[in-house]
Amino acid sequence: MIVDLFAGPGGLDHGAALRGVPSVGIEWDANAVATRVAAGLATVHGDVRRYGPADFPDATVLAGGPPCQTWTVAGAGAGRAALADVLDAVKRMGARETVDPAVLGDERTGLVLEPLRWVLEAADAGQPYGAIVLEQVQQVQQVQQVWDACAEVLRAEGYSVATGVLRTEQYGLPQTRRRAVLVARLGGPVALPEPSRRPYRRGIAQDAGDGRLAPWVSMGEALPDRGPFTVVSNYGTGGDPKNRGRRTSGEPAFTVTGKISRLRLVDPDGRELPRLSHSEAGRLQGFPADWPWSGGDISQQIGNACPSPLAAALIEAAVRPALEVAA
Repeated sequence: MIVDLFAGPGGLDHGAALRGVPSVGIEWDANAVATRVAAGLATVHGDVRRYGPADFPDATVLAGGPPCQTWTVAGAGAGRAALADVLDAVKRMGARETVDPAVLGDERTGLVLEPLRWVLEAADAGQPYGAIVLEQVQQVQQVQQVWDACAEVLRAEGYSVATGVLRTEQYGLPQTRRRAVLVARLGGPVALPEPSRRPYRRGIAQDAGDGRLAPWVSMGEALPDRGPFTVVSNYGTGGDPKNRGRRTSGEPAFTVTGKISRLRLVDPDGRELPRLSHSEAGRLQGFPADWPWSGGDISQQIGNACPSPLAAALIEAAVRPALEVAA
């Protein structure tokens, strides 16, 4: 069983279900919890900092995607500013020194250390996790590689570890989104999942490229009832209308964020179309069309979710071998 930290509305749990692996998620946000409960997902409504491995003795796999607000380019960057302190904290935790997350400033920054705390507590209790799956915005990997610092500690604990930045459209998501990931396995080698689809390149035909890989998935394929459309985005434009990005329904979506409800859609003649429904936005993040979005702030729930196809690929790479050994 997987214990999923910062579980959100269930993206990783849905990916786990696609691979036949049970999970239980810890989530503090009441809105995301409402969605999880409506979806029938095992859920603990609470703060991961108030729990530990002893509270989930049946879990043999740890997964998590810590909050990204202080790391993402769209945020204020408190996490990036505290990078040296975060890396130092990782090393000290590996040496079993006490770390006060308050020294990292914004309390959300310190949450990136929670998975490591759980791993080390489990190891010290003599019940180490057989596999670990972590994912975050790509800045965690690119800004001096926090996951790589965690990997050093995990290797000292006997884990095989792989880290990297993956392109989600290469795992079947109808969206270009990059995620920094870490997969670890105890008792055997581990590697990042091999992509099953070609990378998206603007202006390059969907069927062009490596013939060994399937084409990427377009928005139109994910939303077949929509008909042809163009998405007009403000992402990364600084508010300048001349810089607004555009993608047709024959391309993958831009990175889905909590502001997805603001995206304009127009038909081939430039006429305004209804904006994306919650079901449609969720499908661009890999959720089924009938996912029971509940509570409030649903656009933010969708934008913060772990993409289910990527989760399934990570679980197949790291979790499945560990579970087979345990069995």
